[in-house]
Amino acid sequence: MSEDFRLDMGAPWLNLLATRGRHFGPRPVERLPTTERLVAWLACVELTPLEPVTGRDLDAAHRLREALRPLALGAVDGLAPTADQVGVLARFLEPEPMELTALDRLRRSAPTTADAAFARLAHQAADWLTGPLRLDLRACPEQDCRGVFADPGGRRRWCPSPACASRGRVRALRERRRADS
Repeated sequence: MSEDFRLDMGAPWLNLLATRGRHFGPRPVERLPTTERLVAWLACVELTPLEPVTGRDLDAAHRLREALRPLALGAVDGLAPTADQVGVLARFLEPEPMELTALDRLRRSAPTTADAAFARLAHQAADWLTGPLRLDLRACPEQDCRGVFADPGGRRRWCPSPACASRGRVRALRERRRADS
């Protein structure tokens, strides 16, 4: 069932945002409704913790995701974050030891807990949002989506979802036809 996870947003922390689709629409799509789905998603982004994932961890994943959303959209829209927004993210930034090994490729040690996996995602988001990579962030113009994605070339108009691009193109065509009549 990992095929319905959005893993094409440009970074694992952005993919976490995409675990709730059509966030601003009347019927949002929750892609992490259970601990089993969280375990599957963590495996997809190579952050499977050594300890079992619990319901508390699922709640924490949702809190991290919803803490990151306004920060990411604010970065795209040029809005300064609030102290409360920063404070929520800062609570996820606990240090976690990580070892690197040279095997078939450079590998890092697995996070010990789901909280440690979330700390890695929070650190990645903080690095993006406070450094030059923030300039590569874009938000889908579809009002029910507003998915944040990486666009280093600055050429994308919509998020990687074919549905958003299709709806946007159809709407633009209808508007052009209306203007021509």
